[in-house]
Amino acid sequence: MKNIHKYYILPASPEEVYTALTNPLTIELWTDSAAIMVAEPDTEFSMWDGSITGKNLAFEQNKRIEQEWYFGSSTEKSIVTIKLHPHKKGTSAELSHTNIPDDDFVNISEGWDESYMGSLIDFFNL
Repeated sequence: MKNIHKYYILPASPEEVYTALTNPLTIELWTDSAAIMVAEPDTEFSMWDGSITGKNLAFEQNKRIEQEWYFGSSTEKSIVTIKLHPHKKGTSAELSHTNIPDDDFVNISEGWDESYMGSLIDFFNL
């Protein structure tokens, strides 16, 4: 199992980024696909038409999101934490993703850069 720790600069306020990560209608805008999301602990979520699924663990409005991501038959809990910090260019998003199965690591790491955060950055640059 491997871990990722990365930072991304998004050209939007922490409030706007938090909304984009927690509001299902906004998620559908920047992912261009169906999403299920309720910003409450112990709820299931789904993004990219079910390509990413898991359980919401914790929310701190405009500051932090913590989720458990599901990976097939893996019994290890893969935890994603996104912390939002004000930045002179908008928001610094601090990403921590733990317990990524070795076989999925490269795909997940690239997915964070290109698909997930890349799409979010593109959304705010429109």
